[in-house]
Amino acid sequence: MTIKSYDELSSLELDTLKEIGSIGTGNAATSLSALIGIPVRIQQPEVRIMEYNEAIEWIGGPEPITAGVLVGMSGQLSGIMLSVQQIEFVNLVLESMMGKTIQDYMELGEMERSALTEVGNIMISTFINALSGLADLEIDLTVPAFTVDMQGAIMAVPMAEYGGQSNYIMTIGGNFICNGKEIPCRLLLSPDIRSLNFLLRKLGVNSGE
Repeated sequence: MTIKSYDELSSLELDTLKEIGSIGTGNAATSLSALIGIPVRIQQPEVRIMEYNEAIEWIGGPEPITAGVLVGMSGQLSGIMLSVQQIEFVNLVLESMMGKTIQDYMELGEMERSALTEVGNIMISTFINALSGLADLEIDLTVPAFTVDMQGAIMAVPMAEYGGQSNYIMTIGGNFICNGKEIPCRLLLSPDIRSLNFLLRKLGVNSGE
């Protein structure tokens, strides 16, 4: 049956989305490893459907400053995908690619921002390519946008875009394991409701009736 909100998803539909999330994040870890030249693997990711406020708490609360890379989706799947880059992730990338680390996001210059945007974009693109391959979808992606802001402000973007359709968002999280350290990885996928129904039909778990 056609769903009207994320909270109407059945257990089978949720399990299918979780499998998609697991495959997508595994591919994202592989692409990150190739970019930074260091073996990277990801723990079994946690895929959850959460209300926006709950999702903000899940990534550490509304007030901490963080970086985000945002990419829009169009074609057969419309929506947005967000890569949340907390300071541990930022320093993993910068140290591997540029031989430096930062203590504060204010230290990010144009070159550092460009590197983080490219890494976030490739991780998101790899995830979406896995999704499009599994579901046989054609998905177009916009040019990535990079921002540094409070996490609550960053999360306000998908909420403003699709909050009128649903108060829920699909969150995908786990820890990258790199050089024996755990680095938080947070991805947020927010297809609009029409696209979510289309995706579930393509995956064979929703008849759309």
